Amino acid sequence: MFTNETIDTSNLPRFEEIPLTKLNLAYAKVIVIMLTFLFVVFIGLAIAGSVFIDEWQPFRVWIFLGVVCAIAIISLFAGISFVKKGFAFREHDVVYRHGIIATTTMIIPYNRVQHVALHEGFLSRIFGLAKVQVFTAGGHQSDLEIPGIAKEEAESIKQLLMSKIRKEL
Repeated sequence: MFTNETIDTSNLPRFEEIPLTKLNLAYAKVIVIMLTFLFVVFIGLAIAGSVFIDEWQPFRVWIFLGVVCAIAIISLFAGISFVKKGFAFREHDVVYRHGIIATTTMIIPYNRVQHVALHEGFLSRIFGLAKVQVFTAGGHQSDLEIPGIAKEEAESIKQLLMSKIRKEL
């Protein structure tokens, strides 16, 4: 006989209460270096524009104030973003939370994972960091990337996920 009982959602486990591991502090250095490069480009363009484009010269002060404000806002958001990111590997799934204004929590069951990769960018490699990339059966929207993990830990995570994939097969 077919039944379709109602589930009491007030008794479901709360994913918001999962203790998350923060990103490696060295990843903050990578972010600072990347932002510094971006800011040098911003300032260089502002200087070039105000020196070589005659129409911009009367607005030099406003251009530099705009660049300084943009740098301050981008730096603030980058810092908050770093602090709010976290991940957890549980018995049956992986959890990743990120976001500043709107927080996104992705929970991917191991039985959906099809492939795991490690990515080391130039700066990340210098600081001994890697990014774990989890590819799922759901396509591009379901993929998960966790940056700022110590390379040794990232390799352990990859092995854990690969063993979970093999168990599911």
